[in-house]
Amino acid sequence: MRYFTTRYTSLEGPLAGPGPAMFGTESSLSMFLNTLTPKFYVALTGTSSLISGLILIFEWWYFRKYGTSFIEQVSVSHLRPLLGGVDSSTPSTSNTSNGEADSNRQSVSECKVWRNPLNLFRGAEYNRYTWVTGREPLTYYDMNLSAQDHQTFFTCDSDHLRPADAIMQKAWRERNPQARISAAHEALELEDCATAFILLAEEEATTIMEAERLFKQALKAGDGCYRRSQQLQHHGAQYEAQHRRDTNVLVYIKRRLAMCSRKLGRTREAVKMMRDLMKEFPLLSMFNIHENLLESLLELQNYADVQAVLAKYDDISLPKSATICYTAALLKARAVSDKFSPEAASRRGLSTAEMNAVEAIHRAVEFNPHVPKYLLEMKSLILPPEHILKRGDSEAIAYAFFHLQHWKRVEGALNLLHCTWEGTFRMIPYPLEKGHLFYPYPICTETADRELLPTVFHEVSVYPKKELPFFILFTAGLCSFTAMLALLTHQFPELMGVFAKAFLSTLFAPLNFIMEKVESILPSSLWHQLTRI
Repeated sequence: MRYFTTRYTSLEGPLAGPGPAMFGTESSLSMFLNTLTPKFYVALTGTSSLISGLILIFEWWYFRKYGTSFIEQVSVSHLRPLLGGVDSSTPSTSNTSNGEADSNRQSVSECKVWRNPLNLFRGAEYNRYTWVTGREPLTYYDMNLSAQDHQTFFTCDSDHLRPADAIMQKAWRERNPQARISAAHEALELEDCATAFILLAEEEATTIMEAERLFKQALKAGDGCYRRSQQLQHHGAQYEAQHRRDTNVLVYIKRRLAMCSRKLGRTREAVKMMRDLMKEFPLLSMFNIHENLLESLLELQNYADVQAVLAKYDDISLPKSATICYTAALLKARAVSDKFSPEAASRRGLSTAEMNAVEAIHRAVEFNPHVPKYLLEMKSLILPPEHILKRGDSEAIAYAFFHLQHWKRVEGALNLLHCTWEGTFRMIPYPLEKGHLFYPYPICTETADRELLPTVFHEVSVYPKKELPFFILFTAGLCSFTAMLALLTHQFPELMGVFAKAFLSTLFAPLNFIMEKVESILPSSLWHQLTRI
């Protein structure tokens, strides 16, 4: 026992207890801080600012390119599994893979660009806007798509057999509008060519009445070609293609004539023409004539017929559109909007009819979330493009441009929309990953809308709005703070040195206080062994 005691005493001889050891540590720390010069603080803060700035630049570049934070992605993808995190969003591999495949297929189909069924006339409407404002309402991409549509619908392989059609085949490929118009006149000098009249009605006519007159001439010529090709369609593939082309021409002419009647105030006549056209050619759904019919029936306030059309086309097996979804919401809102009060609804709760109206609005907003801002006039409208992207900003503009007046006509409908539309976003917090009534919102809409819409004077609506990740904001703040410290240290080295020493002393003061308390409580021999460890 004496041996161990002597041995223990001889080991601790140079360190006469824990107190002097702690005081030695504090004195060495104080000596180290006193030896630091202002240049050291300048170098330290400058280096920190540089590193955080480089991280900020990289994070911003990665976010702009991939839409997510690099640090966040690495932490979720690599660190979370190491820490034992489990992703609850993938309970079933087979179900998830099937869902993702269906979602991808749906996204591809929904990112398809469609012809605007209510597109305006270039000469009588788009060009007049250009003459007044000096702005081009159509983008090159949009007009190029229209040229492709014209070549698809109005030409066929047998056009070389008829000189006028051969000229028009070249005219539809011309980029210069004046060259197209000159070619149409040249074709009319040979014979009455329906597609030549169409081109002149679309691009040369400066009024709707003039366009209607040209379309009537086109109808006379196109109807004769259709009847002749109808008799010969079974004589071979060439005649069948010619009959298909003549059918497209005739349907296009009749639809545009109905639109002329609608624009000139003859709405009932337009409704009759559209109904006859849909009855005569029930399989040509590519023109979406039912959307023209819905708009005309809403103008007549014939809501019963609107409901009948919706019952036929608002089917789960048919593709949806903003016109279908928002018209259904308007009809349900019409039943309750005149007496709706948000204060009364919050006190007594929503009735069954009000709940149906709110659910219809949520359904419409989920399909196209850009429409409410145009209907509520929170965002200015522009002329709709000739092509639209379903669920995109282009479709929202096209819908609101023609249907805003119908929402205003229903008393309280816009008030109900204003009170309820934002609730959709609480139901779908992550719309790119998961939908409620529809497939997840396609991520391709923003890119396509920027091609379809004139971004020079229109700000494209983006949904969901990308928020800056936390790490970008953190590194930006860190970079700014350290850069400011470096600048102040460089300008006022003496003062910043005093501040730095005072800050470090304040920072270590609680630690020193805790160490002193521990020293006073623990026995000196035990504390000495702890310090040795």
